[in-house]
Amino acid sequence: MKNNSPIAYYSGLAQSGTKQDVDMMMKDLKKKMTIAESKFIDYALGLIETEEGIARMEYYLFYGTQIQRNYSALFFGRRDEYALLRRAYEQGLIDGYQAFSR
Repeated sequence: MKNNSPIAYYSGLAQSGTKQDVDMMMKDLKKKMTIAESKFIDYALGLIETEEGIARMEYYLFYGTQIQRNYSALFFGRRDEYALLRRAYEQGLIDGYQAFSR
């Protein structure tokens, strides 16, 4: 039986980790999403391990919408990528809380 739960869907995209998979997750980030939806996506983004997926997350940190930049900042903060976050902060793309909180 196929698992069609949102967490399984987003986790599958993240584990595949292609540019297109990251794009699929990022397009679902909206101001009017439920808390559950935001948590599913946030959790799944943390599963991205491919070079292509990480590079795409970096793209969203610098060129995404505000909400996409915020989730990208969370992603890189969890990976202790503070030099990258500092660059985004210095460009005014994320606030200090997003850039430097743990």
